[in-house]
Amino acid sequence: MAPYKRKTPEEILYSIYQLHRGRLKIIIGSVSGSGKTYNMLEEGKHLKQQGIDVVISAVSTMQRVETVQQLENLERVPSIHWWKDGKEQKDLPLEALLERNPEVLLVDGLAHRNRIGARFPTRLEDIRYLMDNGISVITTINVYELAGVGEIIFQMTGIRAEETVPLNTLEFADEVRLIDVSPETILKRIEEGVLGGETHPALSRRGNLGVLRELSLRLVAEGVNDSLEKHREDQGLIGPSGATERILVSTQYHWNGSLYVRRGQQIAKRLGGDLIVVTFVIPNRPLTKEQQSFKRSIVKLVDRVDAKFGELHLTHLRQLPSLLVRFATQNNVTRIVMGHSNKSRWQEKWQGSIANRVLRKTRNIDVFLMADRAEQEGERILPIKPSVKESEEPFHRLTSQEMEEKIERIRHGTFKVYIGAAPGVGKTFKMLQEGNLLLNRGIDIVIGLLETHGRKETREQIGDLTIIPRARIQYQSTQLEEMDTDAIISRHPEVVLVDELAHTNVPGSQTRKRYEDVVRLLENGISVITTVNVQHLESLNDAVAQLTGVRVRETVPDAILRMASEVELIDVTPQMLQERMREGKIYASEKVNQALESFFKIGNLIALRELALREIADDVDERLEAWNRDTSLRGSWSRREVIFVCVDMGPRAERLIRRGFRIAHRLKAEWYVHYVHCGVARTHEEQKRLDVLRHLSERLGGKIEVTEAVSSTNIHQHLLNRMNEVQATQLIIGQSRKPLWRTLFKESFVHYLLRHARHMDMLIVADFDPEVTEPVR
Repeated sequence: MAPYKRKTPEEILYSIYQLHRGRLKIIIGSVSGSGKTYNMLEEGKHLKQQGIDVVISAVSTMQRVETVQQLENLERVPSIHWWKDGKEQKDLPLEALLERNPEVLLVDGLAHRNRIGARFPTRLEDIRYLMDNGISVITTINVYELAGVGEIIFQMTGIRAEETVPLNTLEFADEVRLIDVSPETILKRIEEGVLGGETHPALSRRGNLGVLRELSLRLVAEGVNDSLEKHREDQGLIGPSGATERILVSTQYHWNGSLYVRRGQQIAKRLGGDLIVVTFVIPNRPLTKEQQSFKRSIVKLVDRVDAKFGELHLTHLRQLPSLLVRFATQNNVTRIVMGHSNKSRWQEKWQGSIANRVLRKTRNIDVFLMADRAEQEGERILPIKPSVKESEEPFHRLTSQEMEEKIERIRHGTFKVYIGAAPGVGKTFKMLQEGNLLLNRGIDIVIGLLETHGRKETREQIGDLTIIPRARIQYQSTQLEEMDTDAIISRHPEVVLVDELAHTNVPGSQTRKRYEDVVRLLENGISVITTVNVQHLESLNDAVAQLTGVRVRETVPDAILRMASEVELIDVTPQMLQERMREGKIYASEKVNQALESFFKIGNLIALRELALREIADDVDERLEAWNRDTSLRGSWSRREVIFVCVDMGPRAERLIRRGFRIAHRLKAEWYVHYVHCGVARTHEEQKRLDVLRHLSERLGGKIEVTEAVSSTNIHQHLLNRMNEVQATQLIIGQSRKPLWRTLFKESFVHYLLRHARHMDMLIVADFDPEVTEPVR
């Protein structure tokens, strides 16, 4: 709402109602046993310590020891017990709760259906009634208990909830928090009998648990994205945030229109983004019968792939680029997918090119130009379901090399990573908690490196865990401390806890980065549990800088995360995180205000949370594919792709390399990074810059090719030849910002490729400009 606009009487009354109404927080998990009740009770105890009046009712501990312990000092309002099909049920005692009138109620089972004769049929209605009476509620739910999602889950896993709540229930909540647990952890809990004997048989399958987990992550990410877009709108920010992908396909009522939609769908699925399809029509010009037929098929296809569809009206074809870019900007699009016409250089100068004009007008939006395969290959072959890998022949005798490889894998330690959206979410706390749990089970476990940052709650979690003393390293005139990796290897525990994976070691250490120490430990047969924040992943460096305005210097290669047998997200809402900050539980009191006004601003925390949720959802999907599961949510991809990244010595080179890696990783593609040096020998500065790009490429698992060209006149042809040699299917280049008059005399690389590389897809990556407030006209 505009700041000076007078509120209507209805808006004033609603604002007053909101002041009296209680808040709702929903804790969601992928499956029963993920720890929802435990975390709800833990949060209740924390609120009580702050002086908040908290009670519990209708809480189901399932007699799990750790959950029962959380009930201490929490007042219980007795629930109404009844039986259904031989199982005990618990309803909320509404009158008793209203009489007690606590500030906060903790209650399990949001999807519960009440007994016949109760005031309301469902617990959801009970909760709304209590909220209307000023009582705030924290409650729990499993993802398959959400209507809509539940049907998808049943089709993919065979799991169906007895009762559900409407999907928009999450929108009704003030806060939604996800408890993320890996399939390995759930299977371990089932094996140990922690979850009781009533587990659904389908929940004993790792693939099903992976599907439930990915759906939970993506569902919460969608809700976070809605919050982020609302926040950005309130702040007057336009364009994509950088936390999620939104693909816009520009097509026409033509025989190839469905190909564009299909390609857009493939990209959106693999990148975990939304899809919008638009066409352009001229008012008062009726569609031909053929166009009407194509329109019907495109609209039907758009509906089938769950995309949004729109028609944009224009009075003249020259309006199309401006209208398209304006629509993309207003809808926070990250990538425009479109075709391009086959024109000569002189035709382009004389008649103009829609693709060229779109490229000149876009800011902060990538442009994906689809290959024209109609001339050489006919219609594009769409991805098909991959065949299941053949199992290893059971009677095959292993060669000595195969035997050594298998023995090495057996000896290798297991690796678990706790990841969070920001400092203070509770990664170290959770790691220590698990450490003590393993210690109580007789596992030989030690702390290799711990950073408590002065947090009392974290220090208390150390318990009986042994801490390996740190190594002292002399640096200049100061003695500094680092993890003593050699001492840990000598001690050789079964498991070691290592905090802050992205840390850079002191100069003079045996290794440069802590993750290299972790690799050494794993190679020596020691299992490692570690912590890291999502902003430290190398390939997300540009996205984090775009979201927060902060360029993170300490990073870890994405391959380190993929090495892990388990990755678990510690999800905390931005409100909880800011509250922890104000209480001095993250940074010292003198740093709190500065942090809240910079990195810990609410917009940053929302964006980083969404980034973390989506990154782990993608990681789960990758693992589903690795398990040969045919229910990978992003769809299978069997078409051979080869990504070719062109870089120069400019500042955008790192962005192009990271983008190339992320696309290649999502498409399971080979990828090449290529630089062509022209003319005289490289200067010291140029060589230094090239070494930086080479190091980045190698950290991401790639290599940079460097070739020499005698002059710049044939550099375009040189690059095109190399692309054809490696059979590149997708080219990634930066967006040219040369003035229009320059292109009249000298053809740019992009324009050259538009005419000569029509057989491959082209992604033209936009530079990020934080000052952009509206599309270029």
